Amino acid sequence: MPSMLSFVLGTRPEIIKLSPVIRACERRDIPYTIIHTGQHYSEELDSVFFEQLDLQTPDYNLAIGSSTHGEQTGEMITQIESVLDSERPDVVLVQGDTNSVLAGSIAATKMDEIAVGHVESGLRSFDREMPEEINRRLADHAADYLFAPTEISRDQLLSEGLPDEWITVTGNTIVDAVQQNAEIAHERSHVLSDLDLDGPFALLTAHRAENVDARDRFKRLLDSVANAADEQELPVVYPIHPRAKKRLSEFDIDVPDSIDVVNPQDFLDFLVLEDEATIVFTDSGGVQEETCILRTPCVTLRDNTERPETVDVGANRIVGVESTDVLTGVNEMLATEQDWENPFGDGRAAERILNALGYE
Repeated sequence: MPSMLSFVLGTRPEIIKLSPVIRACERRDIPYTIIHTGQHYSEELDSVFFEQLDLQTPDYNLAIGSSTHGEQTGEMITQIESVLDSERPDVVLVQGDTNSVLAGSIAATKMDEIAVGHVESGLRSFDREMPEEINRRLADHAADYLFAPTEISRDQLLSEGLPDEWITVTGNTIVDAVQQNAEIAHERSHVLSDLDLDGPFALLTAHRAENVDARDRFKRLLDSVANAADEQELPVVYPIHPRAKKRLSEFDIDVPDSIDVVNPQDFLDFLVLEDEATIVFTDSGGVQEETCILRTPCVTLRDNTERPETVDVGANRIVGVESTDVLTGVNEMLATEQDWENPFGDGRAAERILNALGYE
């Protein structure tokens, strides 16, 4: 049984999705350290999530911030290796598909007697132009413990030749996080009144490089969302990611009147927005999962998804950014009964992860 775990994380989704595992460590008195790479470095995308989720301040904050993929990942590997050499954990846990995940996996797997566990393994979009796809593939093949959220993910890992005994189907820790925080969110949040949302509304998230780094596509995305929402007489709330905000300014894009651009929201407020929205437009993998769990209709502004389970159960449509496709997807989703089954587990993923590591 491992004597100590180290969590390597760096972004909002990683903090949220690893929080149930960190809490489970505390319940079981398992020693751990948190190594924060600083990949997300704004207040809205970082420290507020540790506070809301009642997590300890990271033991290490590498404060690496933004740069090119190569520079950022290389600096992360160098600094993570130094921390691991000092701490000597038995297992490093990473989650998802960010540069922090790739760096943590590479740094740990090259060191003697440190195993790597990849939470949310086996996801594939089959789009190698996405940096996240490269990260998740490499992390899976560097890991010793593969924590697959669904049987689809497990089958993908097996198809790539990874040993069955390395794989545990755990469910997705986002179910744990939503179940642990949904009621609290509705009790504490004032986001609906703060944003003057006293009727039906749509929620938009868009931040991926393929959607916001090219002016034409970003403009088409916004216009298509506005057109589809206008057809349903729905105002749109857009909590904007710093990356997208920067691009809006650089490209001098006029945002349609029906889209209200607001600051990034903390986890509890965003949960309420997802839960109360009539429909959600997104390019986020995590939002696809969360809306599926909350039974809120979703349309994904991408050409593919690494979460096919959401489409299979009827919770999501993959629509791209063309206006007619977005409108069709919205109409189909709003005509669908919101009675699908959650494919991501029962909220006990964190316990299964620790059990698989030998902490039974």
